[in-house]
Amino acid sequence: MRYKLIALDVDGTLLSDDHHLSDENKAAIAEVTQKGGQIVLCTGRSPQNSIPFMEEMGLSGYVLGHNGAATVRVKDREILHQYGLDARGLDPYIEYCRERDIHFDVNTAFDMYVDNVENLTKEANYMYEHFRILPATLPAWEDFRDPILKFTVFTQSDILDEAEREWRTWGGEYNILRSGEFFVDFMHPEASKGNALKHLAMQLGIPQQEVLSIGNYYNDISMLTYAGMGVAMDNSPIEVKAAANAITGTNNEHGVRDALIKYCLS
Repeated sequence: MRYKLIALDVDGTLLSDDHHLSDENKAAIAEVTQKGGQIVLCTGRSPQNSIPFMEEMGLSGYVLGHNGAATVRVKDREILHQYGLDARGLDPYIEYCRERDIHFDVNTAFDMYVDNVENLTKEANYMYEHFRILPATLPAWEDFRDPILKFTVFTQSDILDEAEREWRTWGGEYNILRSGEFFVDFMHPEASKGNALKHLAMQLGIPQQEVLSIGNYYNDISMLTYAGMGVAMDNSPIEVKAAANAITGTNNEHGVRDALIKYCLS
């Protein structure tokens, strides 16, 4: 096959809107794998709640989680590479969220923390159940033993729009990414899906022109532009489509299957 390393976003790309992994996508992925292609998930999710999709597909390669901040090997959960951020620099953003009752969480490679797990809103509880993750209460910074990789803010889109505009005037200490309509992620300045994919491709000895990536949102742009072939889902915003080399169907129409057939299996 022309493309040896295939990076797939998860939500809005591999999964349908009801977060279902279709038999059509699974069948195409299985055929690509049988023919020597290596599938990796490149997602804003944590490795903890994205590795199960790899296992469901019978894959044992790699997950690039937290928007590329953590590269984890599926078979033994070993962290191969991670971008730790300056946690104490998050204090003004946390204070901003607390003053406005905006929900946030703090993530290491495998664990997630919220301000107070006993006071989660109905919406936050639903979100964590939906993403199959159980947060704990945020400890003091000095009590962390693992690097903090991502700070995520979750609220209504109009509130998030206003907050994001203000935060972008505060300086360039973090890579601030809109990872969904209701989510903004803060990461190390060098942490991105594109950088993680580049790092993994180099480790595996796969040239850039033999890398294919498929995604649907702003946090996918870096991997779409890095890959030799970047494919945007038809449900992507216009800016994401403009960054891609090609467009496939929507996530509800098995667009991943269509792209794999066209670019890997034809």
